Amino acid sequence: MQVLKPGDFYFGSRGEQIKTLLGSCVAITLWHPQQRIGGMCHFLLPDNGGKELEKGGYDGRYADQVMAMFKRELVRTRTRPRDYQVKVFGGGNMFPQLARQGLDIGQRNIGAARRLLHQEGFRIRAEHVGKSGHRAIILELETGRTWVRWQGQGAGNEH
Repeated sequence: MQVLKPGDFYFGSRGEQIKTLLGSCVAITLWHPQQRIGGMCHFLLPDNGGKELEKGGYDGRYADQVMAMFKRELVRTRTRPRDYQVKVFGGGNMFPQLARQGLDIGQRNIGAARRLLHQEGFRIRAEHVGKSGHRAIILELETGRTWVRWQGQGAGNEH
């Protein structure tokens, strides 16, 4: 099982599972049902503020960089965005005091994920986003099944 920490990205094939734990961060999962390939990211912020990266490098902490990483994998596998089942998770309100000041990091991350996926031609099939608390996510690349365990206000069961 591949376990993603904040800023990690993984793209693999059948027989593998990918897991991560989210708070205000967001995970995007892609799964190709015919080829049984796919991936997951765990990003922290919508963008890197225009900072220059090393030549050819990407930083998985940022949504815009993660989208470039997914696009690189689609080119490598000769697949198209519309061929994938896409799901978005996370963006929990982990810092209520900041949200009251208009700085809801989770909502900014959710918005960035939706916007970037739409711009690149991906269609979101399912979401489990927002609210408070954290989520554990597992993606099984053999079947495309995704498990979510949400622990927040009013939670306590699997979705």
